[in-house]
Amino acid sequence: MAAHSHLGARSIEVLHAIVQSYIENGEPVASKNIVLKKDNLRALNTTQSSLSPATIRNIMQELTEEGYLAQSHVSAGRVPTRKAFQHYVESLATGRVLNAELDRLRADLRRAQTVEDHVERTSHVLSEMSKTIAIAAAIPASSQRLDTVELLLLPDRRVLMIIVTGDRMVRNRIVGIDSKVSQDDLQRIRNYLNQNFSGWMLDDVRRELERRFEHEQATYDAILKTLTQLYNQGLLDLTLVPEIHLEGTANLVGLDVSLTHETLRELFRALEQKKRILQLLDRFLETPSGEVAIQVGLAELHPAMADLSLIGITVTLPSGMETKLAVLGPLRMNYGRALSAVKHVGRALNELPE
Repeated sequence: MAAHSHLGARSIEVLHAIVQSYIENGEPVASKNIVLKKDNLRALNTTQSSLSPATIRNIMQELTEEGYLAQSHVSAGRVPTRKAFQHYVESLATGRVLNAELDRLRADLRRAQTVEDHVERTSHVLSEMSKTIAIAAAIPASSQRLDTVELLLLPDRRVLMIIVTGDRMVRNRIVGIDSKVSQDDLQRIRNYLNQNFSGWMLDDVRRELERRFEHEQATYDAILKTLTQLYNQGLLDLTLVPEIHLEGTANLVGLDVSLTHETLRELFRALEQKKRILQLLDRFLETPSGEVAIQVGLAELHPAMADLSLIGITVTLPSGMETKLAVLGPLRMNYGRALSAVKHVGRALNELPE
C-alpha cells in the first residue's frame, strides 16, 4: 500500500487538492480553482511560497501525462483518474484510534452471542460509521476444534444435532433415525461426546469414534448404537460455509455515483450473491492480517463495480477464524471516514476476548 514516491511534494499536494475538490463538487477542476483553494488554506497545506497559476498548470499537465488526471478537451478542467484516487486514499491510511471509541466498539461487538450475530453487528456498526455499504464475513478455520454438542429430540424420530466449534460457529442439522430414542438417551450421548471429546480436533474425534465403534461395542452398546446412526447421518461432517452479512445498500442510492438504473440493478444483483462477495473479498483483501487494503475500481470482478472503491481489512482471531470486513463506496466517497471506520472496527475485533 505504498504511495507513489516518484511524485514531488508539490505535485502530490496539487494532486490531492484536485481529488478533494472533485469529491466535494463532482466537477472537473481548473488550475484557478486550486489557486483559490490554496489562498483560502483549504487545500495546499504548505509552507512554501504560493504557487502561481502557471506553475499549477504545469504540474497538472505533468500529472495528466503520468495518468493521474484526465481531460476531455483542451479548455476543460481535469478529472482525477482511479490512479489519482488510489494515491490519495493511500495517503490517508494513517491516524490514531481513540481509546474511548475503541471501548465503545468493543462493548457493542461483545453483545453478540453467536458468530452470526457477531457478523451482523459488525457490518451494521461499520455501515453506520462509514455511511457506505459494509461487508463482514467470518471464514471458518480449515481445521475445526469441537467445543460442544447438543442433541434435541423432534417428532417423527427426528433429531436436531447442534455442533459448536472452537471458533464459536454454530452448525445444525436435522436427521431421521431408525430406532426409537428418548431425550434421555440423547442426553447421555451428548454427555458422552462432550466429556470425552470437547477440545479435540474434529478429525481426531472422527478417528477415535470409528475406533470405538469397532472395538467397544459391547461396553457402550446402548449409547453407541444411536451414536453410530447419528454419526452416519453426518453428525461431525461440518460444511465450512462462511457467514456473510452485507448492510447499507440503500446508502449507495443516495450517494453521487455515475451509474445508470440498469447498472445499479446489475450491481445490486451481484451483491446479492454470497459467492460474488467472497470473490470480492478474496481478490482484493490479500494483505497480511491487520493491514488495511485499498482498491479503487473493481471492474475486474464485475463491470457494474468499475466506479466503486473497496477499503477493507482481515483480522485473524485467536480461535483461528478469519474475519474480513470492508466498506464499498463510490469513487467520490468520504475516504477519510471510511478508512477510520475500517481501522476502528478492525482493531476492536482484534482486541475482543476469546
